[in-house]
Amino acid sequence: MRPWRDGPDDRRSYHHGNLKEALLEAARRFIAERGIGGFTLVEAARLVGVTPAALYRHFRGREALLEELAGRGFAELAARLARALTSRGTPLERFTRMGETYLAFAEEEPAYYAAIFETRGFPTGGADLDTAASDAVASRPSPFDLLVEALQATFSDGFGGVAPRFIALEVWALAHGLATLSGAGHLPRGPGFPDKYELLRAGVLALVHGASRQTEREGGLGRP
Repeated sequence: MRPWRDGPDDRRSYHHGNLKEALLEAARRFIAERGIGGFTLVEAARLVGVTPAALYRHFRGREALLEELAGRGFAELAARLARALTSRGTPLERFTRMGETYLAFAEEEPAYYAAIFETRGFPTGGADLDTAASDAVASRPSPFDLLVEALQATFSDGFGGVAPRFIALEVWALAHGLATLSGAGHLPRGPGFPDKYELLRAGVLALVHGASRQTEREGGLGRP
């Protein structure tokens, strides 16, 4: 991975206030190619062609940089899920499409995805995020809240004694597990094996229909 300032055409106007964005882009690039474990501020400085000391004008340390990267990733994921929630199709199709969107985000934005879970899961803004990033995060419901909203719209009668949040949590765990296995190359592939999207669709149907059938059985037994 070569530094970005190898030639005059590759230079950026850091002295005009672009260093912070260059550092964030360097972090995205490094993490996407090599994973989050080996990422350091020294690596970010090397990629943009500045001394490590210059980084501390914008970030207190590695965690502060990752927090802002996670905030931006969170905002992007929430926006994509919101679009899926309001897309065409039946409520169940839209709900399932949200899971597919989650898988696509993890594949297309591995650095954002890794930063989200390296820090505090789904961030809610704070001192480590700049004002614009904090406002963007705070103005959107969390991805989990969007899943709950979609599930309640899909099954307006509910699931009896099972809270929709529990079903949404199971769906989230399914999507996250598939995304993690796929990203690590541990998901079996080849003839006879379904891909991650097929597995997700089957899993979502099994979870929500299983909960619905449980509700029907309990209702038949006179349970609340």
